[in-house]
Amino acid sequence: MPEFQPNVFKIQTANHISPLGLSRFPVNCYQIGNDIAQPDAILVRSFNLFNANIPLSVKAIGRAGAGTNNIPVQTMNARGVPVFNTPGANANAVKELVLASMFLAARNIVPALEFVKTLQGDDATLNMRAEDGKKRYSGIELPGRTLGIIGLGEIGRLVANASIKLGMKVIGYDPKITVDSAWSLSAEVKKANSLEDLLRRSDFISVHIPLLDSTRHLIDEKSIQLMKQGVITLNFSRGAIVDEDAILNGISTGKIRYYVCDFPSKKLQHHESVITLPHLGASTQEAEENCAVMVVNQLIDYLQNGNITNTVNFPDTQMERECPYRVAVANANVPNILGQISTSMAKAGLNIHNMINKSRGEMAYTLVDVDSPIPVEVLNEISTINGVLMARYIPASDFC
Repeated sequence: MPEFQPNVFKIQTANHISPLGLSRFPVNCYQIGNDIAQPDAILVRSFNLFNANIPLSVKAIGRAGAGTNNIPVQTMNARGVPVFNTPGANANAVKELVLASMFLAARNIVPALEFVKTLQGDDATLNMRAEDGKKRYSGIELPGRTLGIIGLGEIGRLVANASIKLGMKVIGYDPKITVDSAWSLSAEVKKANSLEDLLRRSDFISVHIPLLDSTRHLIDEKSIQLMKQGVITLNFSRGAIVDEDAILNGISTGKIRYYVCDFPSKKLQHHESVITLPHLGASTQEAEENCAVMVVNQLIDYLQNGNITNTVNFPDTQMERECPYRVAVANANVPNILGQISTSMAKAGLNIHNMINKSRGEMAYTLVDVDSPIPVEVLNEISTINGVLMARYIPASDFC
């Protein structure tokens, strides 16, 4: 069915979203709440939308964070609904936690803290017992050690550059690194020839890649066998990127000195060589605010102008408005749909002022600006073209 611009956009929040972000919505044309009926968009952090009934009124979903494994992206593809995320908005928060975790593991800080909690007696006795016991918690320093980073996206690059400043040697592996990403890396970061090369050379290994079918259990028995003896492994991406059984076996053989991650599990719990944190990666005030502001800005631009920035399923598509009458069309990436859209408009006597068409995998997206209002019949005709998933009329509005 074709979609027309509402007088007020309704935004449903499935989690607590930073007020700083929500304040970006213009109050005169947005209604926001966690119990909104027939919302135009859904804002989510960790809430699992796979178990939710997503109304047909939803035009967009915004994730205040990078990962979208709690959102049924494929289902949204079939409905022509873009799923927005906020890559890089929480990158500094995760970087700081990775650095803190390297220190925790390198200096045996967690078991040392637990040891001190067990001490009893007066101050003199405590000091004596602390001095006697501290040898068990002697650690290593970071300068001169080699950190291998798997994945050089925003977080991986920040970790790499910060670690260079700490005096570490850094090697990175990312076969999909972009030119822009490479430019933001320190020149001292060396390229690993392969994943296997990185695993063999690293004293610390930090994983910063998305969870895909191809990356599930990337760290497994085979990869652990390639690692140095006593390596410290860190995972602040997704829990399933590592095989937990393989990790525990690696610890038992001495291959892995510590495994530090942000994803607690029953299997890893209470293991003295495992440090699990309660998914703290993006849990800072600044990160939550950055993510909220970023995703809200993206949703506003999409709902009001049809522009797309940072989705996991649509191509980035932006076109400045030069006239007030705009149509957005999402469709399967197949031949001749653009021609049929143009024909429908031409038959109605509409002059196309500007147009942009982008594709990404199986999805294509088009913005068309025309010089006069678009009749309902034209939008109906476009929406019935075979392969069109969504057609939306987005006239410029003075109220918003």
